[in-house]
Amino acid sequence: MAGGGKNGSFIGSSIGRIIGGIDVGSTGAKISVFDEQGNLLHTGYRDYPVSRHLSAHEIDANQIREAVLALLREAAAREPGLCAVGIATFGESFVLLGDGDRVLYPAMMYTDPRGTEEIAELKAQFGEDWLCATTGVAPHSMFSLPKLMWIRKHEPEVFSAIRQVLLMEDYVAYLLTGERVIDYSLAARTMAFDIRTLDWSRELLQAAGIPLEWMSRVVPTGTLAGTIRPDLAERLGLPRGLAVVACCHDQVAAAVGAGVLKPGMATDGSGTVECMTPVFTEYDRGGSLQKNNYALVPFLHKGTYVSYAFIFTGGSLVKWFLDTLAGNDQATARAKGISVYAQLESQMADKPTGILVLPHFAGAATPYMDTGSKGGIVGLTLENSSAELYRAILEGVGYEMAVNIERLRDSGIQISSLHATGGGAKSELWLQMKADILNLPVHRMDVAEAGTVGVILLTGAATGVYDDLEKAARTLVGVQKTFWPRREQHEAYSVYYERYRKLYQAIRPLV
Repeated sequence: MAGGGKNGSFIGSSIGRIIGGIDVGSTGAKISVFDEQGNLLHTGYRDYPVSRHLSAHEIDANQIREAVLALLREAAAREPGLCAVGIATFGESFVLLGDGDRVLYPAMMYTDPRGTEEIAELKAQFGEDWLCATTGVAPHSMFSLPKLMWIRKHEPEVFSAIRQVLLMEDYVAYLLTGERVIDYSLAARTMAFDIRTLDWSRELLQAAGIPLEWMSRVVPTGTLAGTIRPDLAERLGLPRGLAVVACCHDQVAAAVGAGVLKPGMATDGSGTVECMTPVFTEYDRGGSLQKNNYALVPFLHKGTYVSYAFIFTGGSLVKWFLDTLAGNDQATARAKGISVYAQLESQMADKPTGILVLPHFAGAATPYMDTGSKGGIVGLTLENSSAELYRAILEGVGYEMAVNIERLRDSGIQISSLHATGGGAKSELWLQMKADILNLPVHRMDVAEAGTVGVILLTGAATGVYDDLEKAARTLVGVQKTFWPRREQHEAYSVYYERYRKLYQAIRPLV
């Protein structure tokens, strides 16, 4: 395996300096190709189906493989100077390979209900405190380890045929290079990784009956995995010697691509789901972080970490409102030739609505992780308009972000600014509202796809295209506009936030 990357330049100028980023998601994979100045040269996307039944949520790893290979073939035809590709993927789901690298079983999604009994067994054997301190996560059936234990118990023939266990990152890296390499951030999504030693936990693997040799070699985020297999390079039309980099979990890539590299910074990724990813060095070693369902994930440098604070319904709740309750506003907007957002915002006062919206319309994410929680709207009167309800929904997401920031601060994590990306970052009204509610500056970043840019940055740093990651990030990622908190508005929102803090506990017993 060729060396380079973190220990020196891998790519010579004669090969070219065009980089591809592969992002394997739960419903589709995409590739983006950039030059070293950050100019987008090519994009491609392939989707694949997810099978969802009452007792199983699964995806076929063979279809992921074919999607990735098709994207690389297309990229090679469009950009023959491609010199490196990096890989970022979703977490938890794993691929079981047998003899001849045959896929043995569908990959379970994190939402798959299997593994609940096995989590109870692990908690009884090790204790929740030890599990939190060792793995960096609160024990939960969504992680890989309890689902592997389920297969051992309920699918013994499959289990006996296993030769390799790979998450999506090391699966793709193995397909491309023949090397089994997984980075810290993806290994941390298994519940079998020891965040203290930065290696697999022998105790947990032994308890689960998983041989260590089944697992991939764990490496720092953004490490060169190897070079493209010669036979695959010929088959796909890729250059021989193409470097392949094991980047990270998709949320970590989004943080890097938003320029969130130092403690105190955090992303606000506002899409279907709202996700904040803070960077930090100091935190409560007593386990309060994990017990509030926040992960402790090793980041770029030793002693630095990220965590994930998220809301299941961010943009999806806005879409629900527009599709379900804003028909008249949509018609009026069409008649005026403006967007429905502009129509609604034109009817709003720049102050709190007094309506409290609990945005748990798809269950509660952090800090509760309560799939049974339901959404709630409190404080409506006959005088309220659709525009006020729309604004109250935006406020509700902001208040839920404030709950998460408060819990993170209680665990010793300080956030001094937010870097906003995603579809929700297009709304200046919402960004200003978040700044006012949270009393934090919110920077709207000049980056369309933060996750892809993060992969490009990590891949360029690993292969020597970029000498310095932070310098490269300053070149490729800029602040488009900053929204500063307004003291009077923050004080006004704080009155309603104190009421909002009690809303989950008040509504939950009723639903």
